[in-house]
Order: sequence, then structure tokens, then C-alpha cells
Amino acid sequence: MTPLFNPFRVYAKAIVAGLLLAILVVRCGCRSCSVTSETPRPVNATDTILLHAARVDRMMAQPRKAVVLTNADGTPVKNRIRGVGDCKTAFPDMNDVQLPTAMRLGVSSLADRDDAHNHQGKWVYIDDNPLYHVQRLSHSIPYLVPRAQRLLNEIARSFTDSLQRKGLPFYKLIVTSATRTEKDVTRLRRVNVNASENSCHRFGTTFDICYNSYYRVFDPEDGSKRQVWDGRLKDVLAEVLRDLRERGYCYVRYEYRQSCFHITAR
Repeated sequence: MTPLFNPFRVYAKAIVAGLLLAILVVRCGCRSCSVTSETPRPVNATDTILLHAARVDRMMAQPRKAVVLTNADGTPVKNRIRGVGDCKTAFPDMNDVQLPTAMRLGVSSLADRDDAHNHQGKWVYIDDNPLYHVQRLSHSIPYLVPRAQRLLNEIARSFTDSLQRKGLPFYKLIVTSATRTEKDVTRLRRVNVNASENSCHRFGTTFDICYNSYYRVFDPEDGSKRQVWDGRLKDVLAEVLRDLRERGYCYVRYEYRQSCFHITAR
């Protein structure tokens, strides 16, 4: 005998299937949330540092604009190197300006390398890649908090884009310092009296980029060995940093004695 069609049984099965699907979606959503590299911080309406950081995060999330190398008629875009004039004037953000942001957005100060290892879930490892070169670090460790690493990537990409627009060969930036433990700071002050005891580098938000040396990358399919004077590359990098600083992405200090730009993510 053919069983009678029962609409209530079909309806009940549909409800069960819907519930199972909803549970699966929720579980997948939770998994995707659990792999985020930076836990969102509650933003107080009076916390200007976190409010600004949220604004920077929104800007960072926007898609990058494509590099335009030719005009509508097919002729190359002419983009001159203008520089920023006096770097000391263009990048005046002293330690007392950068420090409150570093302390608010970074990790707690680290005693030594072992302490840094205990906080490894809060770090992003930085190493040589197609955008920048990390030199051998003697007084810091190659780790940054996620927002500082994103800023470093943004600076390097913008520098590469600017080289393309100006018709210059490919150079990578060189990172000369990243996060310092308290022990690193003490060791550094023994050989560099200008090093700050209350350094922003202690919080993982700050890094240094060399301005008088760059890592040349040669295209094996291009026989050209053209070199560019470091002073011109410094002007290109300064233009990039001025633009990002004016847009509120970072603080920048021109370090004359150490030949680097000292940069803190905001």
C-alpha cells in the first residue's frame, strides 16, 4: 500500500533542515572570527586615539587604486620627483608625540626575548619579501603588532607604485629596527647615547626605515643595470611618508643621526 502524503511530516523535516543549516552557518562564522589577528577594542567616545585608529582601519580596508602609467593618448605619465623640502620640518613627530599612541595601540612593554616569546600570539613576524628587506637586527626583534605590519606593507607598496609612476627601477625599502625589549633598550643605550630609554619601539607599533640605502632588485629579463642615486630615492620615500602622515596613518620622525625615518602606526 502506498503511504499517504503527510504535509506535517514534510513541514517538520524542513524545519529540522533549516535549524541544522543555521547551526552550520553560525559555527562557520565563529571559526572565521577566531582567526582574526587583532582583537577589536571597545571604543570610548572620548578615546581619541582609538577613534582615530578606527578611522585608519576603515581607510586601510579600502581597495588600492591601480597605478596609472599612461595618459589617455597612450603617452607615458610624467611624474616628477619633488621631495618634501626640509625633512626635519616635514617629519617633526618627536617621541613625546608618538609615545601615547604606541602605548595605547601596542602591547605591554617586554622585559626580554623570552617575555616576547610568551606574547607571540600578539605579533606578526616580518622578514624579507617582495616589498621590503629586513636587515640583520642586533638590538630589536623582527616582530610588529598587526596594525604596524599593515602600515609597513602600505608604505612599501606605495613606494613601489611611486617608483613605477616616475619611471624608476625597482628598489626595496630596508627595515633597520622593529620591536625592542627592555633589555634591548638597555643594550642599545650603551652604544648609542641618543637612544631613548622610554622608546616607542617597546610596544610593537614602531619601526625604522633607512633613507640612505635601498635594496636593488634586478629583472633577469631586463639587461639594464641602471642605478638611482640614494638621494633621489630618499625624496620618493619622503613623498610617500608625507602623504600617509597627512592622511593620519602614522607619525613620522626624521632621525638625522641614525639615517632613518622613525615611524609609529596610528
